[in-house]
Amino acid sequence: MARLSIERGPDVAEPGIYLRSVPAWGALAGLMLLAEGPALLASRWSPATVALVHVFTLGVLGNALFGSVLQFLPAAAGVRVPIGGRWAKGLHAALNLGAACLVAGLWWSSPGLSAAGAAGVGLAFAGWVVATLPGVLAKVHGSLLHAGIALSLLAALATAAMGVLLVAALAGAIELSILRWTDLHAATGVVGWMLVLLVAVSRVVMPMFQGTPEVPGRMQGAWLLWVAIGLPVAGFAWILAGRREALGALTAVAMLSLALGGLWLQRRARRVSGATLGLFWRIGLVSLALAAVVAWLPGERAVLVGVLVLAVGLPMLVLGMLLEIGAFLGWISLHRRCGRGLQLPGVQTLLPPARRLVLLRLFALASLALVLSTLWPDPVGTRFAGALVVVAYGALALAQRGVASAVHDFAAAHPPR
Repeated sequence: MARLSIERGPDVAEPGIYLRSVPAWGALAGLMLLAEGPALLASRWSPATVALVHVFTLGVLGNALFGSVLQFLPAAAGVRVPIGGRWAKGLHAALNLGAACLVAGLWWSSPGLSAAGAAGVGLAFAGWVVATLPGVLAKVHGSLLHAGIALSLLAALATAAMGVLLVAALAGAIELSILRWTDLHAATGVVGWMLVLLVAVSRVVMPMFQGTPEVPGRMQGAWLLWVAIGLPVAGFAWILAGRREALGALTAVAMLSLALGGLWLQRRARRVSGATLGLFWRIGLVSLALAAVVAWLPGERAVLVGVLVLAVGLPMLVLGMLLEIGAFLGWISLHRRCGRGLQLPGVQTLLPPARRLVLLRLFALASLALVLSTLWPDPVGTRFAGALVVVAYGALALAQRGVASAVHDFAAAHPPR
């Protein structure tokens, strides 16, 4: 199993700038629900709903995954990422300004803003992949960890490219089937980028932080190969031949298999470790499993599936790890600032278990309210869910600020000798 390397890790400011952006985007999602009410959850094709989708996918999940990968690759995967602080800040600006323009353009039906946003987001993904993929490919031989990350990075780039094409099609610049390409864009982003990345890194983070057995190599390898072959084949069957069944089946089976496999591994944990993180992941995995089941039920339930996956399932998985990474980055900062020979506060001290548990309860409550407001649309219920989302992400911002304050106070009281 891979071990964390403090020395190889990047400057904490490089991943940290992305992770600190997550709460602002989550709060924006809650504010959008407060402003629009149930209309925001009525149809997957509503411009405001599409805007909300990208608040979660680019703002919440995009920032979390960009930052996490920049930290994980050198610290846990032995991959050098040849970027400095300016490059990291440039990518962060391109991602967030691009996402903001895209969301605003979709919300207000502005082709100019949407095009500017798509360009910014496309540049951010291209820069991220160029900075990370060569080092990953250099170590991919015989390593499921690196093979999975490489596949995820390629899928992320394909997702961004399809998003640019869709924005151009909406503006009338090119002709393509909006329905078919939107489905493939969504499946490539969720399955190819996000789920594959989670499956790859879980080979390290689940045993390390949750005390689970290591994912069986043959099983993980078969899953990655199935996605690598099946996703483009199913996608082309829908785009070129109008056969949607394979893409829907692949997406549902990918979510269900990941969810059931993750829950099975957690039940076999050898020790009680990362209890709050485990609960974050259980809620996220159950939500993905429910989404896979709902997707197979008769009738149109795309909005409910989207809420279960993009607003609940994936965020719960990612936010649980974000808390661990944030506290770990704080500890690394102290280690580098205070030098050796000094007893540093532990990760659990920088972000106490009680605060983690409060965050878990807030996000669980907000998630439940979101699902209920999707099942039974109501102006009061939807806006209440939005308010809970704002509170949960606001509490996350306060927790991040608490870690930063604890680091600052300790470093100020123990200057390097």
